[in-house]
Amino acid sequence: MSDKPAYKRVLLKLSGEALAGKDGYGINTQTIAEIAEDVKEAFELGVEIGIVIGGGNIFRGVAASAKGMDRSSSDYMGMLATCINALALQDSLEKIGIKTRVQTAIKMEQIAEPYIRRKAVRHLEKGRVVIFGAGTGNPYFTTDTAASLRAMEINADVILKATKVDGVYDKDPELHKDAIMFSDITYLDVLQKKLQVMDSTAVSLSMDNKLPIVTFNLGVRGNIRRVLMGDKIGTRIHK
Repeated sequence: MSDKPAYKRVLLKLSGEALAGKDGYGINTQTIAEIAEDVKEAFELGVEIGIVIGGGNIFRGVAASAKGMDRSSSDYMGMLATCINALALQDSLEKIGIKTRVQTAIKMEQIAEPYIRRKAVRHLEKGRVVIFGAGTGNPYFTTDTAASLRAMEINADVILKATKVDGVYDKDPELHKDAIMFSDITYLDVLQKKLQVMDSTAVSLSMDNKLPIVTFNLGVRGNIRRVLMGDKIGTRIHK
């Protein structure tokens, strides 16, 4: 096994729920501190890291629209929730000595930079972790799609999709004990089998641009570093 990272620049996709830890809602400070430590371990390998973060621990637009709220309004509220998470993660990373920038797709200059692709790339080159908030800035698009979009814009080598389970299974492993995990799977299989890894728009976007996705369990400390070092964990989705 190589002693050098397998990737130079990555896009890490974190769900909002990951920040809630065992609380299930809001931001668990211990959990976010542990995630920050894992990101620091990965960053110290010399890898350039961009992060897209969800907002489901605070507000989920799709769920609100299902209960009668206007979809566009509820999606914008979800985008603002991602910005709260981005600032929380920034705080945790800065406390342990990692320089960061938050860029948001919705302008809010008092707390974050507006998203500018060239500026984001420059930050990465200068050794800063860039956290992208507010999704794509458009309703009807998920933060998974935002992750695919940002990964391609910054020329990332891979999307690292951090989840609550070890990888991609043929059915929900939390409900079915006989669920089988794939170590490798194609984009088309993910779409055809309707496997709930990322939404279909995000997977299609990655497929069209030949951008691999590695999905793995964030709950195991050190897993981000292991993926970067090319360890065989999680599921690799590729052509």
